[in-house]
Amino acid sequence: MTVPRTDTDAFDRRPLHERIAADLRDEIMCGDLAPGASLPSTAQLKGRFDASSATVQKALQLLKDERLVVGRAGAAVTVREHRQRTMRPAAYMAPAHAGEPYRWLTEEGRNGVRARSTLLEVAEVVPPADVSAALGLPEGATALLRCQLLTLDDEPAELVASYYPTDIAHGTPIAQRRKIQGGTPALLAELGFPPRVSVDHVSARVPTQDQCVALVLPGNLPVLRTLRVVRSDGDRPIEATVMVKAGHLYELRYEFTPDRTAG
Repeated sequence: MTVPRTDTDAFDRRPLHERIAADLRDEIMCGDLAPGASLPSTAQLKGRFDASSATVQKALQLLKDERLVVGRAGAAVTVREHRQRTMRPAAYMAPAHAGEPYRWLTEEGRNGVRARSTLLEVAEVVPPADVSAALGLPEGATALLRCQLLTLDDEPAELVASYYPTDIAHGTPIAQRRKIQGGTPALLAELGFPPRVSVDHVSARVPTQDQCVALVLPGNLPVLRTLRVVRSDGDRPIEATVMVKAGHLYELRYEFTPDRTAG
């Protein structure tokens, strides 16, 4: 898509190889370059972008580092089969049935991928300010943190940091450094705090150092950060989770039923 310019002095200040990668990345993510398709040849890209062979190769290397394309020198570069995954948050919200694994693992497994969760940390900490506000905590108050890394086909997919009020978490498996059968939604329901309403706050951000390392991210491509606040009966906040995933590899899909009484 060509965007009309409103400022005749405006121009893209990024190096040419980054601009080339950006245009190709957009074509990959929107499906113009489909999974398994070959990218235009180096000669074609040189002509399209008025670039040297070295500049085109630098652009293609960026896309390889981002896990969007595969290929080697002298061979065609192709779009990876799973260039971008769609995640449907609503499918993971309901507590799992007794004896079943966490719904995220179940739902992703149905897509034919190997889904795993690795527990990284369990600790009592002072949460970030937006998490504290979401949980209704006074300044400086602590919450119980459970941090885990979710992987798909052995590739890092999402860094998840879940925070729980200490009066709910203390003395329960939430505070123990081990996996919870069925996930915390099922456990919270057993404890008398069934999840009733979830609200997602989604933003795009430059990754932090920890996020960059955990998710094996190249450069400064944005991540999708979701702050999910879960409330139980009486509108009580029982969980606030920060989920971070690579913005160029994952998309979120939300489905809504129109309110025919509105307006």
